[in-house]
Amino acid sequence: MESTEGNSLQALRQNRGKVDSGLTHECGVFAAIGNESWEAGTEIAQIVLIGLQALQHRGQESTGIVTSEGHNEFNVQKGMGLVKNVFTNESISQLTGVMGIGHTRYSTSAKSTAINAQPFVVHSMHGSLAVAHNGELVNASTLRKQVLDRGVGLSTHSDSELITQALCLIPPDGEVNGPDWPARIRHLMQLAPLSYSLVVMLKDRIYAVRDPYGNRPLCLGKILASTHEMVNGFTEDIVNKIVDAEKPADGWVVASESCAFMKITRYMREIKPGEIVELTRSGPKTIDIIPTPAGKAMAFCIFEYVYFARPTSIFEGQEVYNARVHCGRQLALEHPVEADIVGSVPESGNAAAHGYSLQSNIPQGELLAKNTYVGRTFIQPSNRLRQMNVALKFSPILTNVKGKRIILIDDSIVRGNTVGPIIKLLRKSGAKEVHIRIASPPLKFPCYMGINIPTREELIANAKDFEDIALKVGADSLHYLSVEGLVRAVQKDIKVQGRKIGHCTACLTGEYPGGVPDNLDW
Repeated sequence: MESTEGNSLQALRQNRGKVDSGLTHECGVFAAIGNESWEAGTEIAQIVLIGLQALQHRGQESTGIVTSEGHNEFNVQKGMGLVKNVFTNESISQLTGVMGIGHTRYSTSAKSTAINAQPFVVHSMHGSLAVAHNGELVNASTLRKQVLDRGVGLSTHSDSELITQALCLIPPDGEVNGPDWPARIRHLMQLAPLSYSLVVMLKDRIYAVRDPYGNRPLCLGKILASTHEMVNGFTEDIVNKIVDAEKPADGWVVASESCAFMKITRYMREIKPGEIVELTRSGPKTIDIIPTPAGKAMAFCIFEYVYFARPTSIFEGQEVYNARVHCGRQLALEHPVEADIVGSVPESGNAAAHGYSLQSNIPQGELLAKNTYVGRTFIQPSNRLRQMNVALKFSPILTNVKGKRIILIDDSIVRGNTVGPIIKLLRKSGAKEVHIRIASPPLKFPCYMGINIPTREELIANAKDFEDIALKVGADSLHYLSVEGLVRAVQKDIKVQGRKIGHCTACLTGEYPGGVPDNLDW
């Protein structure tokens, strides 16, 4: 989500947050605006709060909400930590408004400190501007120089603040009768076509913006009629009465994932790649669609399907869960093995395990019970402590493990710090054989578009071959889904009209949608 000085790939990696075992995601954004019947209160802030709680998996380091009552001064509450810990009844009471935006953050390059918490707010000669950003500008250093050369000061190394300041610049063709915000947004998108989904709030409107490659997700929904009257204490009976998606909208919402819409709002559609949607109290309206740069394909992050998104979210007309089931089916076709039971590392491999079982006709069962109340286990200085942490998080289900030939499915392996101790735990519990199947290809390359992947030296898949990896983690066999198989599985049920489909596989293949960042000069 941010960038350091310098154009080199190494510079773009500097100061990223520490990754202990898995991947860390970019961020989550959410926005809500009431229709013309709403009066300024805390209902909008509470809807944004609900949305951020549903997007907590996309970032856990800091969070923030900014609301507008239709004036030039915004109400702002931000802090470090989880949504539930940052926002209290007292802080929410300060967030009155008829529209608002929110953010959950995981740092990539800029430090995990309060100054980098989003949304960012700036005060310009035309009023206040707030921005929440999901992604990472590949050419941030170039854009930073352009902003600084025009006399604008920056208080952080965050490219999200850079976006905010860049939007305050007058576009090259100038403006008549005040700021032309769509022109400013278009100019930004031409300067930096990759990678972001944005929500931009002015005093009386919100813009939802998705990069021309469609690399980061963004979707549009509506607040169901009369919902805002019951946010403070709605009952299940009242909610169940609002089941008709055709009911008039009381407002509109934008989110990184449709899982954030839940019962009080309804999914409408995805924001298209390159689309600028203006939301006022009269409703949403497409202002423009910026095309993908000439000769370039769509590049939606394929790891949204594999790893990051909630299984209930909808991308490209399909539910993420179904795509993961297809990955499991394809994995069984590519790498069959005789076994007694198929299970998963909870909960990341559940859907793929279901698909593997369906395709192979090997029964699916739970192998590990996860202790819900164990907090984050940080990287430990010894294998003994790592194994103790795994034993604390997972308990083998002996009925399904002892004396069995096991297929254990997971969505990915990064360093291999977790899967090794899990295999040892299963063997100590009597497993006869343990075969590891990974429902994605091996991670081999860094990402410069908002996902924090360890360096190539740390990625276990850069070992000589799969047999070496299997030996290292203690498995009887280990195989990954192929890149071609992943693409086939993900694209099987896609329902997208009016545009081509395409997915970014840079972390798997090293083929970056805009070229290797060192060679870019946008």
